Amino acid sequence: MSDFTFDPKTIFENYRATFAPALKAQQEGVKALERLGRYQYAVAGDYLDWVLTQAKATLAAASPTEFFAKQTELGSALSEKLRTRSQELADIASEAQTTVTQLVTEAAAQASALLKKAA
Repeated sequence: MSDFTFDPKTIFENYRATFAPALKAQQEGVKALERLGRYQYAVAGDYLDWVLTQAKATLAAASPTEFFAKQTELGSALSEKLRTRSQELADIASEAQTTVTQLVTEAAAQASALLKKAA
């Protein structure tokens, strides 16, 4: 006959230890989604700013030459902003990949330690 005593503290500690990697992965995933959402919002803001500036330039142009010069200038400014944003997106992806690799490594180490402990 087994002598089992109900210990809720031990159960909750085991639960916390078991699901800690999953919880951390969820938290990091939400952080990454938030950062990606802020990035998309910034890109949309860049496009909105470009469209508004383009509309103002269209209405303010006195001659076709002035209009085309302003369009070229606005296009160059937008392409520079988008180049910067693409680098920012690459940084976001790189950091997310690093975080996932780190989480998987930690989870594998924890699982290995639990297996050694059980054996």
